Amino acid sequence: MNTTRDRRRAFTLSPDAAPYGADGLTHDDFERLERLRRVARLMDTRWRIPILRVPVGLDGIASVVPVVGDTVTAVVSVWILREAVRFGLPRPLILRMVTNVGADWLFGSIPVVGTVFDVLFKANKINLNLLHAHLEERLGGRPPDP
Repeated sequence: MNTTRDRRRAFTLSPDAAPYGADGLTHDDFERLERLRRVARLMDTRWRIPILRVPVGLDGIASVVPVVGDTVTAVVSVWILREAVRFGLPRPLILRMVTNVGADWLFGSIPVVGTVFDVLFKANKINLNLLHAHLEERLGGRPPDP
């Protein structure tokens, strides 16, 4: 089973390591994946809460302002989703990713409890992992070991 770290390493390899063509990734695709990874990390896991060592990002911090903070971060999540869709994802996977963003916005908008939910539920990270898993499968299985 691939871990998040394995997927991140696989998609930060040089574009020369991936097949090109109809189902392969181009240099621009690798750049887009890296940009998505950086933004998802900023939104979900950029810092750690001292003592608890729980990762938190802008999504968890912005949720301190119910509804407004979650709406602003949902816009960023929709941008991540839109960029992921450009990889030609199947509709069921897109629906699952939209559900993650919707749940993050809906439950995160609840005062106090929503902040805890946003700190624990990492919709962008989950969606990025779904994108990576889809690309691994489409490209022929497991990513190469370094």
